[in-house]
Amino acid sequence: MHDPATIDPSGHQPPHTPAGECWAITDQAAGNQRQALALAEQMGMPVRHLVLSLRAPWSWLSPRLTLGGRLALPASQRAAFAPPWPTLAIGCGRSAALLTRLLRGLTEGYCHTVQMLDPRVEPSHWDTIIAPKHDGLTGPTVLNPLGSLNPVDDSWLADGRDASPALGYLPRPRVGVLLGGPRTGIRMDADYARQLIEHLLARRQREGGSLLVLTSRRTPAAVAELMRTALRGIPGLLWTGPDDGNNPYPGVLGWADRLVVTPDSVNMLSEACAVGCAVHTFVVGNLPAKLARFHRSLREAGLLHDIDADAPTQQVPLRETAAIAGVLRRRVLSR
Repeated sequence: MHDPATIDPSGHQPPHTPAGECWAITDQAAGNQRQALALAEQMGMPVRHLVLSLRAPWSWLSPRLTLGGRLALPASQRAAFAPPWPTLAIGCGRSAALLTRLLRGLTEGYCHTVQMLDPRVEPSHWDTIIAPKHDGLTGPTVLNPLGSLNPVDDSWLADGRDASPALGYLPRPRVGVLLGGPRTGIRMDADYARQLIEHLLARRQREGGSLLVLTSRRTPAAVAELMRTALRGIPGLLWTGPDDGNNPYPGVLGWADRLVVTPDSVNMLSEACAVGCAVHTFVVGNLPAKLARFHRSLREAGLLHDIDADAPTQQVPLRETAAIAGVLRRRVLSR
């Protein structure tokens, strides 16, 4: 990360935390919410989560268009974005970037404004920018974690195991399989699923164990159905949505001996690498340039492996949220 001299490598929180409230500002995207809340909850402050959406034309031009910015919110949401202002505001996503940018002026600098992910405009409009290393954004206010921030730590994993105790009785190795979906430059169709299934079943044939497969909202229905057919009779589980019960994602990460993650999601890969077990991926073709840089960084750090590669059963987990929170806490307290 940028500014490493200010980071406590132990990840321990300092004894003092800022007074006042922390706002986590996001849109409806689950990935944005997860990142903003993970950081906000590390700050030791009361947290208020604002889920806000912008009207046109601000939604088209955020965060560049600031003229009349308070009118960017629908009338029903304007009361939420109003005094008393917070001491700290953490935004994630393009819509939130306009609101965190506005807060700096609305509070005359009282609120320390943080924007997660590259806002695609000059970083100096915010007090702190948190942009993953593969974004290529640098500057005196920019912090560069390797992956996306998330809540995964020993306590979170223990809670996951407690919430899904039955998973602990499945045969080992327990292999968690996290399925994302197609995105620009990445194919994730039935053919990809068949190849992935072939690798998963071949390794299970050699090693035994169980497969714990989770789809996401972006996973094509055809891929989920192929998984359902292929996994019949195999110990484990397949979760494709609420019809299959509560999402066992924390339990799967908590009980997994190994994780296999599709290559499309920085968030999923970052959370998998935070667990501390071996993490594998299956890539077909070439990844988009920015995502390829992220994969390369994980591989160079020994955190990510090809699907059939031998890898240590345990690895140092990628946990950056507490360290980033420590830097941010000191910045807020020094104002």
